[in-house]
Amino acid sequence: MKKAMSIVFALVLSGFTAFSVSGQTKPGSDTTKMKKMKMPVQYTCTMHPEVISNKPGKCPKCGMTLVKKTKAKSKPAMGKMKM
Repeated sequence: MKKAMSIVFALVLSGFTAFSVSGQTKPGSDTTKMKKMKMPVQYTCTMHPEVISNKPGKCPKCGMTLVKKTKAKSKPAMGKMKM
């Protein structure tokens, strides 16, 4: 009887394991595609940051070549130094 209970317990446990693994995100799922999706490239003028374009070209205000817009890096906070 103990052997039969052990076998049933093992089968039930393996069934739960199989169902929990099948619920995980698969490589071809939508969430993976969202992570791989690239944001559209934007171009801006170095002298006129308000000028933004979806394609390279010239700034309409000064004629300079537009450059790829990059994410602005935050500057470290200027705090008082402890001594």
